[in-house]
Amino acid sequence: MGGNKKKPSQSNASKSQDNKGGKKEEVKKTPASKTQQKQKLSVLIEEGQGLKTLDSMKAITVHSYARALGVKISVANNFLKNLENKSIIKSIGGYSGHRIYQKLK
Repeated sequence: MGGNKKKPSQSNASKSQDNKGGKKEEVKKTPASKTQQKQKLSVLIEEGQGLKTLDSMKAITVHSYARALGVKISVANNFLKNLENKSIIKSIGGYSGHRIYQKLK
């Protein structure tokens, strides 16, 4: 359990320091290249297609709307909020992120 540990000689110590420095540089290079490869993907819902989908739905939730259109939930949520601001739909229930909307006639 106890005992003295073997002290590295000067030649081994310099080699280990060189290896440590090289590894740090490689780690720093990889994240920078990954951030350059990321692209912004934005999907827009055409208003005609969006309103047509609303007509066929009884209860309109963000999740069901996103699934019907095949888009991300965040995109569907933004579209429904825009329609609510234009008074095309109104929120009739739900809470926080789980709103239920109804189309106004």
